[in-house]
Amino acid sequence: MVSPKIRIAGGGSIGRAQRAASGAPASASAARGALSVAPAAPYARVKQYVKQQLASGRWPPDALMPSEAELVAQFAVSRMTVNRALRELQGEGLVHRVQGIGTFAAPLHRVSSTLTIRDLHEEIVARGHRHEAHVHLAREEAAPEALATQLGVQAGDPVFHTLIVHFENGLPLQCEDRFVNPAWAPHYLKNDFTRITPTLYLLQVAPLWEAQYSIEASAPTPQEARLLDVAATEACLVIVRRTMSRGVPITLARLVHPGKRYALHGEFKP
Repeated sequence: MVSPKIRIAGGGSIGRAQRAASGAPASASAARGALSVAPAAPYARVKQYVKQQLASGRWPPDALMPSEAELVAQFAVSRMTVNRALRELQGEGLVHRVQGIGTFAAPLHRVSSTLTIRDLHEEIVARGHRHEAHVHLAREEAAPEALATQLGVQAGDPVFHTLIVHFENGLPLQCEDRFVNPAWAPHYLKNDFTRITPTLYLLQVAPLWEAQYSIEASAPTPQEARLLDVAATEACLVIVRRTMSRGVPITLARLVHPGKRYALHGEFKP
C-alpha cells in the first residue's frame, strides 16, 4: 500500500512509503542500476511529453494538439497506448477531447483546477451561504529580501500586497494576506476584490502548474485576531501557499481561519 504525500514548502513530504529492507539497493550506484532496468511504461512517456509541452506553453488554451496518429508515429507505440495517455490527461483536466475532431489544450481555469485550489466565494455559495469581502489593504510595496526570494524577484522590486477578510453569513472566516508577482498579474490591483476574489482572478490570468503548502495550527497575530474577531490565544488553522507557473512564482498567501469556524477535508484512495 502506497502512503499519500503532501508537499510542504521547503521540501519533504508527509507519509513517505518506507523501503522494504530486503528490496533496498545496497548503494547509490546499485539504485541507479535498478532504476535503469525499469524504464517508464510507453503510455507514461507519451503522457509526460504532453504535460511538459503544455507547461512550456507550446499549445495555448483551446489549441488543437497532435492527433493520436501523429503521437503513435512519433513514439512508435500502439494507438491504445496513446489513447490511455490522453484519457489520463483528460481525467486530470489538462486536455479535452472531441470525438471525430481531436484533442485540445484545456482552458486555463481547467488546468488550474487540477491543483484543487478552489475559490472561497464558490465554496461558500455552494453551501447556500452569503459571501462578502472587506479589503483592508491593496497597494504596491518594495519587496524585502526574504519575500523577494519567495516570489522570484530582486530585493526592493515592486510587488503587490492585499489584505482581505472573507465573511460567511456575516462571520469572518478567513484572513487572506497575499503578495503577488506583478510580472504574472500586472493589473492585479485594478480589481475590485469585493466583487472578485484574488484566487479567482489569478486562476483566470495565470495558469498554475505547481503549489506548495505549509499547514499548521497556531495563534493568530494581534492584527489577525482583531480582523477575525477572535481571542489572541484562539487556535487558528494557518495555511501558507505559494503557487507557480512554469517554475516562476506567482503568489505567496497566508490564509488564517478561526479553528472553530473552519475544517480542512481531504480524501485519499490507494
